[in-house]
Amino acid sequence: MNVTSIQDQLIDQELDGWLFFDHHHRDPLAYRVLGLDPNLHASRRWYYFVPAKGEPRKLVHRIESRNLDTLQGAKHVYSSWEEQTSALSELLAGSKRVAMQYSPNCAIPYVSNVDGGTLELVRSTGVEVVSSAELIQHFEARLDSAALDSHLEAGVLVDQVRRSAFQFIGHALRANRSVTEWDVAAFVLEAFEREGLLTEHGPIVGVNEHAGDPHYEPSPTASTPIAMGDFVLLDLWAKFQRRGAIFYDVTWTAFCGDNPLSEMTKVFGIVRDARNAAVDRVKTAFENGEKLYGFQVDDAARTLIRNAGYGDEFVHRTGHSIGMDIHGSGANMDNLETHDIRRVLPWSCFSIEPGIYLDNFGVRSEINMFIDATTPRVTGEQQQSLVLIS
Repeated sequence: MNVTSIQDQLIDQELDGWLFFDHHHRDPLAYRVLGLDPNLHASRRWYYFVPAKGEPRKLVHRIESRNLDTLQGAKHVYSSWEEQTSALSELLAGSKRVAMQYSPNCAIPYVSNVDGGTLELVRSTGVEVVSSAELIQHFEARLDSAALDSHLEAGVLVDQVRRSAFQFIGHALRANRSVTEWDVAAFVLEAFEREGLLTEHGPIVGVNEHAGDPHYEPSPTASTPIAMGDFVLLDLWAKFQRRGAIFYDVTWTAFCGDNPLSEMTKVFGIVRDARNAAVDRVKTAFENGEKLYGFQVDDAARTLIRNAGYGDEFVHRTGHSIGMDIHGSGANMDNLETHDIRRVLPWSCFSIEPGIYLDNFGVRSEINMFIDATTPRVTGEQQQSLVLIS
C-alpha cells in the first residue's frame, strides 16, 4: 500500500477519505489494496481510514488488536458496541465525503462489498458515503509491465490451444470417430495443464442450440456429440499459475463442413462488425484525448446489433474487466446489465465480446484489449470469418 498514491487519488476525486472495513473477509478488495495478509484472522470488525490529508487511522477490536499492525497510522481499540460507535465517529471526524466499497443500487456489484447495516452505521456519524469504484479500479485494474507480459504470453498459448481444439474436432470427424463437447473441453483442460495454465472453470464448448446459451458448459454426464453440419462455439480463458498473472479470454466459432447456413454467416458478420465497432470506439476516444466510459463502448456494439434487427438476442454486456480474476475490478463495457459510468483507464485490460443467441445456434466473437498510456490495442488474434472444420 502506498498512502501517498491513495491520497493523491482522493484529492483528485474531491474526497475526504477512504474507509476500509471488513468482517470475516467480506471484502477481498480491501486486503489487496492495503496489502494485508489474505489469511488474516478477522472474526471481529476492523476499520482503516485513509484521509485525503494526514496520517491514516485504525480501529480494531481488543482481542484482535494486532490485525492492522502492518499498516501505518494511529491505532484505536474497542470492545463494546458503544465504544465502536464512538470510536468510529472519532475516526471520521472532520470528514464529509468518504469512499467505501459500495455502489448505489448495487449498480457495480464487483465493488459492492459493504453491507447495508455498516453503511447505516457509518452514515450515522454524519458523513456522506460514496462509491470507491473509481478508486478501486485505479489500484486494482491497471497492469504493470510484468502483468501485461503474463497476459500476452498466456494469450499466445491459449490461441494455440484454441486452434488445436478445432483441429482435434476435424481429425475425429475425418476418422469417423465419436467426439463430444466434453471431449473437446477435456482436450482444452489437458492442454492448459501441459502449458502451465490455470482456469477457474470451463471451457465453454457449445454445439448448435448450446452455442445459443451464453454460459453453457458441458460435463462428462451431459454432453452432445459433434457431427458434420454442426455449429460449434468455443470460449476459453486461462492464466499462468504464478502470482500476479493476468487472464486471457477469447471466444471463436466454427462450422463443421464447407457450407454453413447463410444465416450463420450473416449473424457472424454482424457480431464481428459489432466487435470492431467497439474496438474502434475505444481507439478513437484515446486518439482524440476523450474520456471514455464503459457504457459508451457497449453502446457502440449494441447499436450496430440493434440496427441489424438482433437487439433482443444480444443478452449480455459487451465486455468485462480482465485481471488476476477473469472478471476484474475495472470498468466493464456495459450499458445493459448495469450502466457502467467508470472511466476506461490507461493500463487496463478488458474483453470485447458481443453476441447474438438464437434457438439453433449462437455467435460470440471475443477479443481482449489493453491500453498503455495512450494507445489501445487488441492483444491476440481476431476472428474474421467462421472457422470451417472440413
